[in-house]
Parts: sequence; structure tokens; C-alpha cells
Amino acid sequence: MAAATSCSSGVLFGARENGAFLGQFDGLRQVEKMHMPLAPTKSHGLVSTSAPKCRTIKAMASPALSAPKRETDPKKRTVITGQGLVSVFGSDIDTFYNRLLEGESGITLIDRFDASSFSVRFAGQIRDFSSKGYIDGKNDRRLDDCWRYGIVAGKRALEDANLGPEALKSMDKTRIGVIVGTGMGGLTAFSAGVESLVQKGFKKISPFFIPYSITNMGSALLAIDTGLMGPNYSISTACATANYCFYAAANHIRRGEADIMVVGGTEAAVMPVGVGGFIACRALSQRNDEPHRASRPWDKNRDGFVMGEGAGVLVMESLESALKRGAPIIAEYLGGAVTCDAHHMTDPRSDGLGVSSCITKSLEDAGVSPEEVNYVNAHATSTLAGDLAEFNAIKKVFGKNTSEMKINGTKSMIGHGLGAAGGLEAIATIKAINTGWLHPTINQDDLEPAVTIDTVPNVKKKHEVNVAISNSFGFGGHNSVVVFAPYNP
Repeated sequence: MAAATSCSSGVLFGARENGAFLGQFDGLRQVEKMHMPLAPTKSHGLVSTSAPKCRTIKAMASPALSAPKRETDPKKRTVITGQGLVSVFGSDIDTFYNRLLEGESGITLIDRFDASSFSVRFAGQIRDFSSKGYIDGKNDRRLDDCWRYGIVAGKRALEDANLGPEALKSMDKTRIGVIVGTGMGGLTAFSAGVESLVQKGFKKISPFFIPYSITNMGSALLAIDTGLMGPNYSISTACATANYCFYAAANHIRRGEADIMVVGGTEAAVMPVGVGGFIACRALSQRNDEPHRASRPWDKNRDGFVMGEGAGVLVMESLESALKRGAPIIAEYLGGAVTCDAHHMTDPRSDGLGVSSCITKSLEDAGVSPEEVNYVNAHATSTLAGDLAEFNAIKKVFGKNTSEMKINGTKSMIGHGLGAAGGLEAIATIKAINTGWLHPTINQDDLEPAVTIDTVPNVKKKHEVNVAISNSFGFGGHNSVVVFAPYNP
């Protein structure tokens, strides 16, 4: 049993202590007692604590394992049979990935509302979105964009899996579930309700205020629209949301509680309260003069993440069900894991235990050895502390087995989709498996010296993916990792 010291910086986004950035990492080695004395820290903004705190946390080393063994039972093997998305590059899967491969940035100045007085005036804002053919006109006018994106992405995923309205008529809908999560929920609906209350009084609040604000509505509305009666709920773990949903859905299939699950994340927070809130947290890049160059994971000049939005949904299905109905099998979900840093609202643990243990547990769940993994779609938000903490955790787990590994950051082009991020990035990961091409991490101009794995800088690369992992981490210390691979009968 090893002991590691957990130290809170005292500031949610403070990047430096006594002039030394991330000076306490000492790699990511577990040491018997790693006390890191820090001088009392002054408050740097609205969100601060009185002083840094350290505590020793015991971490039990994983037991010695026999050779990993993948699942062979077709009732429990989980495959991907459909994909659907709404993104800054549109709602077509191939178009989305082709534009990623070209290294195109979807980050632009915000024009959905007047952001001229905001200190951050850009985002991965979706334009020209259409729900035609997926949501009827009356509901379309009422719905928050968060739910519009989720319904369209979900229905497109079902279509992709050959589970359109006609096909569903002959299916046992009690065996098909929905888990579509969100980090923020119906933020526009919530904001409008509060505005009505303040300006006009409670009698003017819309009857849709509560239903269209609460976070479970993504799963509920999609199920109501399609008649899917299996396991149905939403998960909200900030930016780790979609991966948590994949993990939970696969376990429903493995336990025999469902044959098919429609799963992912949706988010629409590019609006005044959303942007203003993250500005208040000091989380966002302020590169207003070059929005397209603002998201730059692992680059020395990164200064925060860029907000994005959209939805990414997968159809996950037992292999037995997919083969029985002749479904298209796109890839295989091998396993996943979720853990908690138990450390700080927004800062990653300096010892990396939360992330590295999550990666290790995901490989154990997948029956995969570290040597088999050769691609990581990283969380890589372009924040000062987060990028290096994640990279160090990757190095901790994979050690010397990184010479053929590639990692990249989808957020460098589409921004941070928050609760939708894991869904969009799962689709990017699966497209990499299918095409043999990895999209670049753009804006890699001056890479951090510590980043010694190929980040696919600026130009796409040909790469045959053996096993891939996709990482997502959220405020609150929520860690999630999912494992995908090519489907082999």
C-alpha cells in the first residue's frame, strides 16, 4: 500500500504556486510520504479557498493479474451498430470526420447573442442546425437546444443502426434502453424561466420551465418519441458525462437487462449564462483575436479551453442481438471504468492517481494489456494543469510502450462539448478505427517538452488502430475511460 499526498492549490484555476508551474508532480510516482509544503495562497478571484491543504491518501496497488482475457460470450460482448451526432461541422458523420482530418477549426466569434462586452467572445458555436424530419414543428419551437441536439443525434444513430421507425415496430422495445446525459441541462430554458420570474413574476413562468431544464429530459424525450421502454435515465458528471453513460449502458447489456442501448451526451451551453459562468471560473482561453488558434492542447502557449456544443450518440448492442438482426457492426466496445479524484472541484490530482487508476481499471475491464493500446483520444482541453496531468497519467500506465502510440485532441478543432464531449470523441475514435486515419491536434506550435508521445501535430496521420481508449474527465474529479477496438468475429 502506497501513500500519496493530495494538495489543494486553494484556487480553482490557479496555475502557479510560488512561481513554479506543476512543480509538485515529481513524475507520477507513488512515494511513501510526498508532502509538498506551500506558502499560504492569496485569493485570485471569485472562486477560492482560504489556504492550500494537504492530506495523505492511501492507495491500494492493483493485485497481480493473470493474462488479460476478453469477453467471448455473445450475450455480453458489446458492439457499436450506429452513430449519430450534431456538431459544429454539421450532422453527417463522414463530413464531421473529414473536416477533422483536414485540421479545420470550427471555432468562431459568437453571433448567437451580443458577446461584445464579454471578455471571451468565441466558441464552437453550431450554426444552420435543422431538426427537420426528426422533431415536429411545435415541439421544435419549444425545446431547448440541448434536447433538440440530443433527439436528432439519437434518431440519426438509430437510423444508422437500421433501427428506424419501421424497424422498431417489430422489435421488443422493452429490451431497448436510452441513457443520454448532459452536464448543464436545458440552460436556455432555465435562464428564460429565471428571467420571467424576475421581470414579470412567477405567473409568467412557462409550464415547460421545469421539464425542459432538468437533466434527465434527454433520455426521456428520446424514449417518448421512439417508444423505447428499456433502462432509461440520465447521468450528469460534467465533462465526463457521455463516457459514464457508455460504461453504464454496457453494463446493462452485460447483465442481460437490455439488448440495445442508445447512449451518449448532449449539450448547448453557448449562451450568455453558460459563457459568462465559465469566464467567472477563469477556465476559458481569451484569445479573441485568433479564435481558431485558441484551443491548443499540450502547447506551451495554451491559456484555457474553448466552449463547444452538440451531441454524440452511439447505439450499443449485444453481439448476439446484432448478429441475429444482421446489423452493421462498426466497432466493439471492450470495456471501461469510472473513478473519482476525491481532491478538488476543478483541479486534477497532482499525483495522478485518479486518472491513472481509471485507465488501468478500464484495461482490466476490457481484458486488454497496456501493450495492445496504440491510440488515445485524449481529454486534452488546452488547460494549463489538465493537459500535463493527463499526459503524465498516460505515461504512468503505458510506461515504455509508447513508441508506436499516438494521442490526439479533438477539442483543438471543435472546442469542449462539456457533457457531449465524450460522445463526439467516441465517434472520432471509432472513425479512426474504421478509416485508419487519425485527425491532427491543431495549433501545435510549441509543444511542452514533457510531452514525448506523438500528438499527431497539425497534419493527419495514417495509423492502424489496434485498441483505442477515449478519456473524459469532469469537474468534481470525475474520471472516465472507455476502450474500443475493431470488431473481430
